[in-house]
Amino acid sequence: MGKRGVEERIKEEAQFLMEEFRQTKQTSFDPTFFLSRAVSNVICSIVFGNRFDYEDKKFLTLMNLINENFCLMSSNWGTFFNIFPGVMKYLPGPHKQIFQNFEKIKLFVLEILKSHQETFQPDCPRDLMDCFLVEIQKEKENPMSHFNMDTLVMTTLTLFFGGTETVSTTLRYGILILMKYPDVAEKIQDEIKNVIGKNRCPSLDDRCRMPYTDAVIHEIQRFTSVIPLNLPHAVIQDTIFRGYKLPKGTNIIPVLASVHSDPEKYNDPQKFDPHNFLDKNNGFKNNEAFMPFSSGKRICVGESLARMELFLFFTTLLQNFTFQPTQDPKHIDLTPSVSGVGNVPVPYELCTIP
Repeated sequence: MGKRGVEERIKEEAQFLMEEFRQTKQTSFDPTFFLSRAVSNVICSIVFGNRFDYEDKKFLTLMNLINENFCLMSSNWGTFFNIFPGVMKYLPGPHKQIFQNFEKIKLFVLEILKSHQETFQPDCPRDLMDCFLVEIQKEKENPMSHFNMDTLVMTTLTLFFGGTETVSTTLRYGILILMKYPDVAEKIQDEIKNVIGKNRCPSLDDRCRMPYTDAVIHEIQRFTSVIPLNLPHAVIQDTIFRGYKLPKGTNIIPVLASVHSDPEKYNDPQKFDPHNFLDKNNGFKNNEAFMPFSSGKRICVGESLARMELFLFFTTLLQNFTFQPTQDPKHIDLTPSVSGVGNVPVPYELCTIP
């Protein structure tokens, strides 16, 4: 997929994000779309081979559509639609806007796909879209192949919907938490100073030497449960679970947030505490009840990408800035403003101090 690896694409985008934060010149701002554009640009770089300028009008429209759909899916209407799609599609309501936005995003992807087809060189794939086109070409005589234009478009849309707002919302929630608990942010900055220093960019190789930072990122994911409900799954045979009979084909919606708030697995789960992921020697420790990406064979395919983004974006920003809230940290509210398919933090502004 070209000469540039995924890590390099994230590191490049982290520098653009850092510069956008720097341009605020210590004045207060809402970080929502800064973070969404950065995360989405990583997807664009991987799928389309290039990033977009943060002020590109088409890109901004795409960001607004994705953000609106995430908020709609996280509303009560969206939750009911996710659980009862067969019924909800006949009822009027704001959830109908999801489909209109989806079609607009689809047109954006189709426009880029057309450009790719015009410049496509099978022997030199530039990105994921080119790699998919190579497979389509190989499988063109196979009527049963899953490699076709419809699948390519849907795969691209899935990457955008699944990989943009989830990660950017986690970053946004994380910044809010670090402003409420500045002592935690200071410890991360101390670890950055000791391991990375000030003069080089963070890399994934640093993560294994930064247990406290890694623990904080895990605790942010656990505490916020940005995706509290997993996608629906179906049992493939009649199943007995804890005395309940589940007939074959029964839809199951795992509640991931309940696992993250299990008092048998986490000490005081309603409290933000990075020590949930630190051992007695302050080394990083895993917890079997940590599953923001689900688990098993159907675990989120974007897990590794999301973990890379969270580490590199957080460390790059905290290496260069201290987050300063516009209110007393004691008054920062961590309760989601919207909670359904997704948990969305309350809107806020901050200042970045170099």
